[in-house]
Amino acid sequence: MLAPNMAFFTTGDGVRLAYRVDDFTDPWTRHDVPVLLLHAAMGRYRRWYGWIPRVARHYPVISWDMRGHGESQIPPADLPFSLERLAQDARDLLDHLGVARAHVVGLSAGGYVGQRLAIESPERVASLCLFASTPGLKGTQAATWPARIGEVGIEAFVRATAGDRFGPDVDPALVDWFCRQVGTNDPAWVGRFVTHMSSRDWSEDLPHIACPTLIVAPGHEPIGENSIYERMAHAIPKARLVSFEGMPHNIGDAAPERCAAEVLAFLGEQGA
Repeated sequence: MLAPNMAFFTTGDGVRLAYRVDDFTDPWTRHDVPVLLLHAAMGRYRRWYGWIPRVARHYPVISWDMRGHGESQIPPADLPFSLERLAQDARDLLDHLGVARAHVVGLSAGGYVGQRLAIESPERVASLCLFASTPGLKGTQAATWPARIGEVGIEAFVRATAGDRFGPDVDPALVDWFCRQVGTNDPAWVGRFVTHMSSRDWSEDLPHIACPTLIVAPGHEPIGENSIYERMAHAIPKARLVSFEGMPHNIGDAAPERCAAEVLAFLGEQGA
């Protein structure tokens, strides 16, 4: 199978990151504000396969492989790591492309990056769409994941927990592909990443998200509590909450067309 062609740039702290730009908009139209897609932990650009064809028909789409994921470099162990560093990576990418503002779409941990970007640099975020993305993982079962991964490996771990991520009606071939893709990640980096996210909760910062925000919640969230999405919707001034009833955490993988449609409808409501 042919691999997608990726471009590369180097962040301010010297890490080489992979990214793509896809644009299938009508060439006689102009879109000054693109969509920036931020994938989940243990994910990569390729997980947007069902989103990009739909969204890129209406907006230029920027996607990346987050540091330590996909074709991007795994940072050395002695290089400081934080969620704020990931938000800076997103700013570095926008600066590299000469993009002043973007409509930011984040899936799970990608939404953590999007939230921090909107909090720290509101002038860079025209709108924010969050899919199965809470304000951190502190107090959730995720804190146990690194030890379990250390015992059985990443692929075996995600296969054992696939029921927390996908409903019973999902194509088994999708689940198998997902598990194999996730299994290509570096266990040490995943442990470092998840350990950090499991220590974070920025709920008190949510009122600082000033842009229009769409929160799409899985109706049956096994990672954390479903009520957090309602609290987020109350805390963020311009938020709207949508629930995918009965669906577990990985709504972006299980229902990509529906997710993309929610993004397009929301951006249309903003006149974007």
